[in-house]
Amino acid sequence: MNLLLDTCTFLWLITADSALSAVARAAIQHPAHVVYVSAASLWEVLIKHRLGRLELHVAVSLEQHLVAQRERHGLDLLPITEEAVTQLPKLPPIHRDPFDRILIGQAIAHGLVVWTPDRAIQQYPVRTVW
Repeated sequence: MNLLLDTCTFLWLITADSALSAVARAAIQHPAHVVYVSAASLWEVLIKHRLGRLELHVAVSLEQHLVAQRERHGLDLLPITEEAVTQLPKLPPIHRDPFDRILIGQAIAHGLVVWTPDRAIQQYPVRTVW
């Protein structure tokens, strides 16, 4: 299975937050699964941190930390592609968050399953697990 982590799922993974269940951790670490984090999620974390809406204490720059954590957890980076962006006008107006909408577009364009607790994302025509 090819998985795309929602931003919160990625953050819970890299901070060892108990909100990420043992089942989720096992699925993410399963060698048969290709697990992606979107460039949009990294962008979202950096923006929210800069605006003071997300507190993360790291020993290096946040950018370096996010890259190191992505690599440490064996996550592939998913760039924002034209195929993903062209999905956006087709999506119903369920969710106003542009970061979530691009994740949905990426999942549709690349045939990925989104690992998310977000019920709004789960209403879109995309496979989700939680």
